[in-house]
Amino acid sequence: METPAAAAPAGSLFPSFLLLACGTLVAALLGAAHRLGLFYQLLHKVDKASVRHGGENVAAVLRAHGVRFIFTLVGGHISPLLVACEKLGIRVVDTRHEVTAVFAADAMARLSGTVGVAAVTAGPGLTNTVTAVKNAQMAQSPVLLLGGAASTLLQNRGALQAIDQLSLFRPLCKFCASVRRVRDIVPTLRAAMAAAQSGTPGRWRMVMLSSAGAEGLGTCCGLSVLPVPAGPVFVELPIDVLYPYFMVQKEMVPAKPRKGLVGRVVSWYLENYLANLFAGAWEPQPEGPLPLDIPQASLQQVQRCVEILSRAKRPLMVLGSQALLTPKSADKLRAAVETLGVPCFLGGMARGLLGRNHPLHIRENRSAALKKADVIVLAGTVCDFRLSYGRVLSHSSKIIIVNRNREDMLLNSDVFWKPQEAVQGDVGSFVLKLVEGLQGQTWAPDWVEELREADRQKEQTFREKAAMPVAQHLNPVRVLQLVEETLPDNSILVVDGGDFVGTAAHLVQPRGPLRWLDPGAFGTLGVGAGFALGAKLCRPDAEVWCLFGDGAFGYSLIEFDTFVRHKIPVMALVGNDAGWTQISREQVPSLGSNVACGLAYTDYHKAAMGLGARGLLLSRENEDQVVKVLHDAQQQCRDGHPVVVNILIGRTDFRDDSTSLRRGWRGQSSEMLPYELFDPPLHGPNCALCPLSYGD
Repeated sequence: METPAAAAPAGSLFPSFLLLACGTLVAALLGAAHRLGLFYQLLHKVDKASVRHGGENVAAVLRAHGVRFIFTLVGGHISPLLVACEKLGIRVVDTRHEVTAVFAADAMARLSGTVGVAAVTAGPGLTNTVTAVKNAQMAQSPVLLLGGAASTLLQNRGALQAIDQLSLFRPLCKFCASVRRVRDIVPTLRAAMAAAQSGTPGRWRMVMLSSAGAEGLGTCCGLSVLPVPAGPVFVELPIDVLYPYFMVQKEMVPAKPRKGLVGRVVSWYLENYLANLFAGAWEPQPEGPLPLDIPQASLQQVQRCVEILSRAKRPLMVLGSQALLTPKSADKLRAAVETLGVPCFLGGMARGLLGRNHPLHIRENRSAALKKADVIVLAGTVCDFRLSYGRVLSHSSKIIIVNRNREDMLLNSDVFWKPQEAVQGDVGSFVLKLVEGLQGQTWAPDWVEELREADRQKEQTFREKAAMPVAQHLNPVRVLQLVEETLPDNSILVVDGGDFVGTAAHLVQPRGPLRWLDPGAFGTLGVGAGFALGAKLCRPDAEVWCLFGDGAFGYSLIEFDTFVRHKIPVMALVGNDAGWTQISREQVPSLGSNVACGLAYTDYHKAAMGLGARGLLLSRENEDQVVKVLHDAQQQCRDGHPVVVNILIGRTDFRDDSTSLRRGWRGQSSEMLPYELFDPPLHGPNCALCPLSYGD
């Protein structure tokens, strides 16, 4: 028999359970109210009569950030933002493949100093861009990718082209966000644009925060950018935040609600969900750029580097793409390097910084020079495969390295090399400060002359190679020498290919800063048309010369339709040797088969003519007219026509030992680096067969 004392606790369970149930119900109601923005709607009403749409907010932010072009392949998910951009004077350039749109945005970013912007539709439209986004990440290009998406209400419910796009792009992008309400478009895009240009472009990632008020770069709507490795920037724009209220209402809220309690609850939920999407949508918000966070070297670090360099006898500088992340400072950087007087190797976007045949620009025998130097400044250059992971650096040399990103800066420093000074900061600004501290400092001229003499010996070898006959068609070395002689001072070179481009990297020199565009560290084929598109739009007065291998040209051929439609005159020189020669050089002698390496001497010039462009042919039949044909192509470009010059070339031994497989065994990738950089080198320091790096 229970005692009263024992029964008391049992009797108190009901009030406790009731309290718990009430608390749970209140929490659920508050959660629903927050999700539906019921409290926000009390202060911010919805203009149900407005025909405005979210695309207008997107366009307003882009215009406020100085964006003049947006590259796209149209899709219904993104139509409103394209229409709005056109109305605000932002030129919409549509391509035939989404990957080209992102490559074009990449080139625009590299040359203009603003963020390059591409917009593509949901699902397959976005997945088509993955290679270009990864290339932009590896090249550290500030690119904004705008992606359409299924309605916020229908995501994860089997909607058309609906996939988890954020999961796909988080490993590639510095900042990833999905806009859930129209009022969030402006702050999210401002944060994305700031992230794209701050820190190390290509090396930040978005994280979700529990509190919208958290501090940090680009903090808004619960988003913040933190300095951890990843890619460019991606903003997902679901279809219901881009279209006007009346259209979304028509699709989201049934005209005849279901009867009964459940029907009324569903209708109430949908109406409030819709109201939350558009509440406060058209209230004024700041649209302009947020402050950028660009790391700078400290005065103490600069002073230590000044002291190290002041004691050098044989200093050497290797400048990479990061030095030109702020394109508008290119002329100042060039003047600073000339004032410094230290011989330089230039890679990536830094190629051409000193113009053509500058006495401080050393082009050949980088491995031997690095071994002899007593102080080496790696300015925006990474010790990855391009510098044989640091093995090419002498242990007796004092190494100064400067980079915006600490991980890149110290890559492999625990294995093959060790810096004397590691400076995390903007490369261009660092060089300017270095020059200020070394004013009046000079170095023995015999050091530069020693390096220049090695260059002259290589150039003599190239001339001998150009004079050698080939079994059929034209000698590519001779053709490229004539290209070098014909190339005007206002030209921009876009390179896309393997064997032909690897040869061109030795022989064709960019005429000035920001006049050479290659894919970068990823070694991507297919960048040519997109890079040419972005370059010509960014620099309309420049002649854009594209050097293609015939294999790589297959990716870009259809985009001559784009060039014709948009009246964008560029000139493509296709080195047509009827094969994937970079691979064939190794595969045939090593494995005894040319399987999958053979192409045909295709009439690419006629294919271009079929797309509305102009086409010219160079072969042995008119080998004495190479310069004339090049001048004809130039004139047709000046008349407003895109041109393809199909150059039938034979095979030489110029690059017989420059093969992808042997690079792969040694950690190489694509055609990005001289073989002479390996330790031990595969050839002697003056070997004419080693390809010149056209990466950093």
